[in-house]
Amino acid sequence: MANETTTKKKSRIREYFRGIKIELKKVIWPTKGELMSYTGAVILMCAICAVGFWAIDSVCALILQKLLGIDISM
Repeated sequence: MANETTTKKKSRIREYFRGIKIELKKVIWPTKGELMSYTGAVILMCAICAVGFWAIDSVCALILQKLLGIDISM
């Protein structure tokens, strides 16, 4: 009985990895140029978001300084 369950588990694991292999063959991988383009777009968007968050944070800090009359500079 125990041997039968072990065999079923091994069979399921093999079938799982066989399915992964089949699905990976269906993937259309990007070319080197596309990959570089996508990477550049991601880095650019990260930089834009970073600058935007910095600007919002700076404005909020300035408003708090004016409203509360405190100095939060380093």
